[in-house]
Amino acid sequence: MNITEQSEKLRVHIAQHAKDFKLSWVQLGQGLYSVWRDKLYHAWGFEKFEDYVIRELGLKKPLALKLVKTYFFVEQDEPVYLKKEFAEVRETVNIPSYEGLDVLRLARGRKELNREDYTKLRKDIFEKGKDASIVRKELTAIIKERKKIDPEQAREDRHVQSVRRLMAALRSFKKDMETLKLAEPDIVEEAEELLKRLESQHSNDPQAH
Repeated sequence: MNITEQSEKLRVHIAQHAKDFKLSWVQLGQGLYSVWRDKLYHAWGFEKFEDYVIRELGLKKPLALKLVKTYFFVEQDEPVYLKKEFAEVRETVNIPSYEGLDVLRLARGRKELNREDYTKLRKDIFEKGKDASIVRKELTAIIKERKKIDPEQAREDRHVQSVRRLMAALRSFKKDMETLKLAEPDIVEEAEELLKRLESQHSNDPQAH
């Protein structure tokens, strides 16, 4: 075997190892899901799931829970990912990582995304294996864009917040003046009258009181 053949063989092996590495989380996620679902950690002397993963596996709780949730998502929504044929027919670069699948899982429940948004996101992650950090940034940008409100609504929100702060200040002033006798009675009465008018004007706002 010449140097070229050896290098090509090594290249194939490395690609396969990388593919195996990307998929290696599945068995761990499946096992952790079974432990979490059936509370098997109790039988092993652990009170909580996090105690088991930290003390026996040396895993941080957030990572263990992410693996559990991502595996459950894949099992329920993308079972094709768990089939052997899925990896066999794809290039290594197009195999999605668990981080990418976790982004897809979180995106599924976002009300700001429409069907087209989710379909594109799924294609980027599930078919192209796009890096999770890039997709996460794109997802965040979409959500921020969808959450934008018009200028009129923004002005109204600022107005409401200003009135609430004024009402809170009046309540505090009225209480302090009545308790400490630091102001003339007519000033306190004026403050109370203004507060009543503001409360009446914003009586339909549950957060104004």
